[in-house]
Amino acid sequence: MAIKKTLKVVLVEPSGPINVGSVARLCENFSVHELRLVSPKCNYLDQEAKKMSVRGLKILEKAKVYKDLNSALSDCSRIIATCGRKEHGEIPLYSNKEALSWALKSERDEKIALVFGREDRGLSNEELLKANKVISLNTSENYPSLNLSHAVAIVLHQFNQLNELNLLKHHTKMSYPANLIKLEDCINDAGSLLLDIGFLMKHTYKAKMTKIKQLLLRGEIKDDEVALIRGIISQARWKIKNKNDSSK
Repeated sequence: MAIKKTLKVVLVEPSGPINVGSVARLCENFSVHELRLVSPKCNYLDQEAKKMSVRGLKILEKAKVYKDLNSALSDCSRIIATCGRKEHGEIPLYSNKEALSWALKSERDEKIALVFGREDRGLSNEELLKANKVISLNTSENYPSLNLSHAVAIVLHQFNQLNELNLLKHHTKMSYPANLIKLEDCINDAGSLLLDIGFLMKHTYKAKMTKIKQLLLRGEIKDDEVALIRGIISQARWKIKNKNDSSK
């Protein structure tokens, strides 16, 4: 049975209708059937956008709009984000080939998201941390900034090449990363507990929890492992509460 890979292109707060129309055209070029827009800052159905979309007009007209990035990624099991900034903290960057090959390396039907940021400032570090892999397009240091639609074209072309060349081994044992929403809920639960027991302080909370999230993403934590951690947290809270109640 053929394994179905459904690719979603996600644009975060795009501000230029021409760019959105161009990306819709690229989706048609590379057989991507769904474009997702997160809080667009322009009229993506503007006449300029429609003109640029050409044969991608239907994709443009059917583009799904989401209020936030979590909502746009909630059904995607493999997420790759693009970063054009040098200041991305300790978030590791992967080569395009490594990340895109990883996205295709699976033996089950999956939805894959390619996430692109704002034209003027890209994705925030917090948004990059929602992705399993982060890539950066290699450009001249003299002028590193790429037009949004050009960046989409490069990534889709590379993804298509890897898919067609079938460079991947089909019978290797695979792990499947946890759902983003479940993972972030788990991290929030863990952070709340660590604050309560004094392991974390409010002024260091964000930095320490970012490191924990990076660790879990690198380890490609799975849904059942997330459930295990949440079970441990729940039991720990129950034990603390009952201990406090019995001491009264």
